[in-house]
Amino acid sequence: MSRIANAPIDLPQGVEVSFDGQLVKVKGAKGELEWNAHELVSVKQEDAQIRVSANDESKHAVALAGTTRALVNNMVTGVTEGWEKKLSIIGVGYRAQAQGQKLNLTLGFSHPVVYEVPEGIKVETPSNTEITVTGIDRQKVGQVAAEIRAYRKPEPYKGKGVRYVDEYVLRKQAKKK
Repeated sequence: MSRIANAPIDLPQGVEVSFDGQLVKVKGAKGELEWNAHELVSVKQEDAQIRVSANDESKHAVALAGTTRALVNNMVTGVTEGWEKKLSIIGVGYRAQAQGQKLNLTLGFSHPVVYEVPEGIKVETPSNTEITVTGIDRQKVGQVAAEIRAYRKPEPYKGKGVRYVDEYVLRKQAKKK
């Protein structure tokens, strides 16, 4: 069984954490995040560390403690450094262009795809074939990147589509005569 919840979370300089019942608020240089912890888990601040513990010894409570610790750690990292996902577009004529809170995608359809970027997320296009999604909420950054990728997933024969930069696409062999 994992013991990740036993490890304390070190608070960097300039990060403030406040608790209102089960509501955990983390405030840093890049912004503020809040999250409701489960009743089976207690989150406490001791000096410059946050400690997460299960309220009882049931398997469910111990599992929730580990999850809570990971989520609070992601919040602390988000308000200090931020999160980033990079996507690349592969295919002839496939391109992306960021315009404010909209992302215009040309992905081989008969129409352009316009993606509305949610609040708190920033999308940049360093080149026509690269997309960078940044923000302080790790879950939102990952969700936006997944939604953009879902418009045209990489296909296994030519590898065309939208993929994560570090993603490997297994290529299939074309049919032989």
